[in-house]
Amino acid sequence: MNAPTSSLPPRLLASIRGPADVKALAPDQLPRLAQEIREELIGVTSKNGGHIGPNLGVVELTIALHRVFNSPDDQFVFDVAHQGYVHKLLTGRGGDFFKKLRQTGGASGFLYRSESPHDPFGAGHAGTALSAALGMATARDLRGTGEHVVAVCGDAAFTCGITLEALNNVVSSTKRLIVILNDNEWSIAKNVGAISNYLNRISTSATYNKLHHDVEAFFKSFPAGVEMNRVYMKWKRETKDFFVESSLFEKFGLRYLGPVDGHNFEALRKNLEFAQHCDVPVLVHVLTKKGKGLEAAIAHPEKFHGAAPFDPITGENKRPTPGAAPNFQDVFGQAVTRFARANRNVVGITGAMPSGTGLSHLAEAVPQQFFDVGIAEEHAVLFAAGMATKGFRPVCAIYSTFLQRAYDQVIHDVALQNLPVTFCMDRAGLSPNDGPTHHGLFDLSYLRCVPNATIMQPKDEDELVDMLHTSLNLPGPGFIRYPRGAGMGVPIKEQPALLPVGHAEVLREGSNIMIWALGSMVQDALKLADRISAGENLSVGVVNARFVKPLDRALLLSHAACIPLIVTMEDHVLAGGFGSAVLEALQDADCPAAVERIGWPDKFVEHGSSVDVLRASYGLAPDDVHRRVVARWRNLHAEHVEADV
Repeated sequence: MNAPTSSLPPRLLASIRGPADVKALAPDQLPRLAQEIREELIGVTSKNGGHIGPNLGVVELTIALHRVFNSPDDQFVFDVAHQGYVHKLLTGRGGDFFKKLRQTGGASGFLYRSESPHDPFGAGHAGTALSAALGMATARDLRGTGEHVVAVCGDAAFTCGITLEALNNVVSSTKRLIVILNDNEWSIAKNVGAISNYLNRISTSATYNKLHHDVEAFFKSFPAGVEMNRVYMKWKRETKDFFVESSLFEKFGLRYLGPVDGHNFEALRKNLEFAQHCDVPVLVHVLTKKGKGLEAAIAHPEKFHGAAPFDPITGENKRPTPGAAPNFQDVFGQAVTRFARANRNVVGITGAMPSGTGLSHLAEAVPQQFFDVGIAEEHAVLFAAGMATKGFRPVCAIYSTFLQRAYDQVIHDVALQNLPVTFCMDRAGLSPNDGPTHHGLFDLSYLRCVPNATIMQPKDEDELVDMLHTSLNLPGPGFIRYPRGAGMGVPIKEQPALLPVGHAEVLREGSNIMIWALGSMVQDALKLADRISAGENLSVGVVNARFVKPLDRALLLSHAACIPLIVTMEDHVLAGGFGSAVLEALQDADCPAAVERIGWPDKFVEHGSSVDVLRASYGLAPDDVHRRVVARWRNLHAEHVEADV
């Protein structure tokens, strides 16, 4: 008896092993491929989390790019790469590899040169694509090769100063560059500012588009129409829009095409093929629907920009464990709201991350004291500095990894002038699923060298509130770093404490080993102390360092004078971090104490399924740390015995 056969056709997506397979499909198969891709995106991200909203919006656009161009010979540079999952699926990274998206051994959540030859330039931060693509196109011109370079930029990228800097240099650098403006009106939160308003106007102006198309059609109807149209375009730029208003991009010298329906394959094909043959830089303005194919993502685009695992039917996130501790970001957001209500000079500033930073609490409760400046971290810091000169107490909430983008402003505009700006750096430490572009492992190193900076990290959520209160009373800049995710479940006092700046907290006395731990590592230090004390019959103490700068040198030197081994623990790279600060303090005091530093190595840490998995990969799991500290103690003890003999 024959087995029953399925009436369902084989999945097209399963047959896609590279761009050549995409080109081989008939046009009437493309909607089916788009539907299968959306099903795959929803199925995988509902289990693993990820940037589902942006990717659902660019399915047709990405398919069209691979139909018209020839990757990897032609090169696509995706801004941020929040919308890069579809590109992965079409370039041989589907199947089990994609099903492990953002997990150990699976596809990364961003684009990396090391992952595929189809990723010519890596990304993880916004606004970089146009500059990188322009550099690649200029290098191509110098080498005399003929490949296309295509920058795929979200509309929010044009709120980044670096994108506008690149835009200013396009026509002076190359005659052949294609820029795709993927306009869905959202970055992570709703886009803000004049650029967003401008794009909305030209995307909805029927008059603007009809005039341009009619004028071009008129000129092209003549025998020499193409040349006449070229002359018209030049004349229009030089006569300052006398006849038909130019787009902003044409004022920068780019040929503007659009707006184009980003879900219409035929419209995309025509415009991309036209751009492919232009002898001037071209910008194709594509309108897409963020979250298309998942109603919950359309209804809640901010939530589904970068979503936690969710129910693919309802869109609801997995329910938190009853009684689970609140996230650090929400503790911060509620605390800054409380302080802002009490003091109208306290204001919150974010760069397009109101929910991610917790400042959405402030935006809802005291909107006049909340400012979202878009993806513009440099401006956010300078804006805060300006407000501080007028007696305000700005709280600048920016992820640790994103504050790197405003380093000059931190030094030159805030610290040099000793302005009282508080920087709250969420995601300090690992952001495991996101990988190296999002790990906050470098902030202590790049901040410790800055004069006037006060740098601290809380051991729990109550101490976070105390540190925020303390920073709001500092005469100069304060930096507070804290990790992603839930706190310890510690109750928050009714009245916050003003912490003595530069003073650590001894949690447990010890005479053999003293562990100096920072922030999230304090709980690990307490467990390590218990384990060593029980297993080795040693007296092990623990210090909650609290302040990295100024360091509690008096307490440190008192410990170094009588305790054989000091251990430092930090969720940060060792190079230039907290342990380095301890070594420097001891060196300055000419104190030859033994120090064992626990932290991340001098490497870019990849993405992984969890913090625990990544720590185990780098010898930082609890068992590994225990072995290291005990081995160091035994070596020291053996050296002392030999010296006594």
